Amino acid sequence: MAAVLFNKYQGAGNDFIIIDNRKDILNPDNSDLITALCNRRYGIGADGLILISECLEYDFEMNYFNADGFESSMCGNGGRCAADFAIKAGIADKRMKFKAIDGIHRALSEEDIIRLQMKDVKEPEMINNNYYINTGSPHYILFRDNIKDIDVFNEGKEIRWAREFEPGGTNVNFVEIEDNGIFVRTFERGVEDETLSCGTGVTASAIAAVLAGHFDTDAVNVRTRGGNLSVSLKVSGASIHDIWLSGPATFVYKGEISI
Repeated sequence: MAAVLFNKYQGAGNDFIIIDNRKDILNPDNSDLITALCNRRYGIGADGLILISECLEYDFEMNYFNADGFESSMCGNGGRCAADFAIKAGIADKRMKFKAIDGIHRALSEEDIIRLQMKDVKEPEMINNNYYINTGSPHYILFRDNIKDIDVFNEGKEIRWAREFEPGGTNVNFVEIEDNGIFVRTFERGVEDETLSCGTGVTASAIAAVLAGHFDTDAVNVRTRGGNLSVSLKVSGASIHDIWLSGPATFVYKGEISI
């Protein structure tokens, strides 16, 4: 057995195990181990695992794995938590660039808020009169009323595997327009359940709300079950760019586990 140090983080209720893997202490291909670490009853418990690795061109590389044990597409809240961890670990300054599965991201720390620049979005799709937007991870957005009463698990699971999204499926976001922003609930693929918030889902939902004419681009306030976030963006024709996801990234605890 080997003792591995880990940090537990959460961003608006979206929680992660973060491990400094610059010395290759954990094999990213060991999906069974990752699943065990993320198990809430028998492991540490988390929505996903983040490995921080060396990167010659940038401050670090972030690899994100869902609780199912497999590497996933981009995770926005995970990226913000990884940025805060990197600052506290002396890996990066308060302004940084890091590599993720969908490319290079900028992040910066401003008081208690971590801002993360997301990938540009080109030509969002409409599927069955609802927006389908890839913000580093694919998201289907449905505008609904009274989403607090929606059965997100069952409705989201059914849509997640719909024929239109084969073969990989999609994340599903239920979005309610409020006076000062939007309320979002997300069924997240890989986790295969509702998460308290999803950074790429919040970003896609805010973009959809702007494109639908509900808000301007300066800052869309987003309420989730796990906390509050905000998204700013610019729209140029069919291209959405300069997209920033902002919110808290909170260190919860650190520990050591034998693997």
